[in-house]
Amino acid sequence: MRLILPVLISLACVLPAAAEVKVPQSQTEISLSFAPLVKEAAPAVVNIFANRVVQQSESPFRGNPMFEDLFRGFGLSQPRVQNSLGSGVILSEDGIVVSNYHVVGMATEIRVVLTDRREFEAEILLADQDSDLAILKINADTPLPHLSFRDSDDVEVGELALAIGNPFGIGQTVTSGIVSGLARSGTATGNARGYYLQTDAAINPGNSGGALIDVNGRLIGINTSILTRSGGSNGVGFAIPANLVARYVEQARAGNDRFTQAWAGIFGQAVDSSLAEGFGLSVPEGVVISSMHPDSPFAQAGLALGDIVLSVDGQPVNSPPEMLFRMSVRPVGDTIIVEYLSGGEIEQAEVSLIVAPDLPPRDARMVKGGTLAGLGVVNINPAVQSELKLPTAMSEGVVVTEVSGPLGRIGLRVGDVLLEINGETINTTADVEDASDTRGRNWRIDGVRGGQRFSYRFRI
Repeated sequence: MRLILPVLISLACVLPAAAEVKVPQSQTEISLSFAPLVKEAAPAVVNIFANRVVQQSESPFRGNPMFEDLFRGFGLSQPRVQNSLGSGVILSEDGIVVSNYHVVGMATEIRVVLTDRREFEAEILLADQDSDLAILKINADTPLPHLSFRDSDDVEVGELALAIGNPFGIGQTVTSGIVSGLARSGTATGNARGYYLQTDAAINPGNSGGALIDVNGRLIGINTSILTRSGGSNGVGFAIPANLVARYVEQARAGNDRFTQAWAGIFGQAVDSSLAEGFGLSVPEGVVISSMHPDSPFAQAGLALGDIVLSVDGQPVNSPPEMLFRMSVRPVGDTIIVEYLSGGEIEQAEVSLIVAPDLPPRDARMVKGGTLAGLGVVNINPAVQSELKLPTAMSEGVVVTEVSGPLGRIGLRVGDVLLEINGETINTTADVEDASDTRGRNWRIDGVRGGQRFSYRFRI
């Protein structure tokens, strides 16, 4: 589990059935036990133990009450084994397991323990830090218990839900509650393709990667985080919707080791009350397009700057992460129906889902000699923008992909966009290599990092 302030801690998933979901109609129905449901679903929820090797500085002042804090981080970096504990959900009889990236990401060893105490080594098929999802594979001699997916778009606020996981490492635990909110974005860990189910079922550290199921035992979400100030459950937990999880499983089975996501090529912001007034909207809704790449599929479909995207495939979108989620649950190559407001009129357009084009060529180069030796750079294109999460406005120029030696020590970082070197404009990677041959002792590098200009001056 991860803590974030107000403190978000990472945490949940589904099973088969088809009975109609309904509100209990009597005290008899309310008092019915969840035991049969838990007995069927719980075997598909597993405990996960992961080990990873991290580098830790070993200080000669370690243990010294006077100098340990003063010289923290001083000394050589030493490898150390870090353990993590979480939960996972078996999604197929042949051993496909889903968990959170923060539980198993970068792990060197992963053990999956079933409720019957069988243990398996697991390998990672696909892991994505942004969405905090990881798809694993275990091999067993017999078919494994597993949960089936429910269409998470059908989930409604007020539905009963059970969270199953391994909180605090004490063993499998089941808590009950309701789905208390939908379309929560910007509240959970990871860049998260921005849409979470919210539940008041108690979720705690160790629940990460466990299942959130409905009253029919179907997976509606993977528990990923909680909102807390104390470190414990305060009844506000978040789960990654089953529809997005299913897309990850599909790509993992297809052999992808990275999640292939549709490229929007636009930057937008949620319409608040002030923007709604300016656009003449009766209520704040939608996402206004504030910047757009010339090759964006939205531009090709006829949308323009200032248009407000209202819905995708009939589902309302009220934040950029929610819009990205709607695109992520559809395969690349599909076409989505976008409803938008343009010039006061509501329009519809078909937008093709494409991967970010790797054109113009990135022309990757590594400077091998001169003052800039050890500097790796590429030309910016949509694919590079997507990989390095550069702002949409950064549609051209040169970005740093690797830095070592003196340039690393002065502060240059991966993701920095280079503007000038010694007063000469940098437009392509060839310009960087040419600049490295410049003679002189005084150097200056100007660029952009996180939307802010920077300038480094140094002597050689």
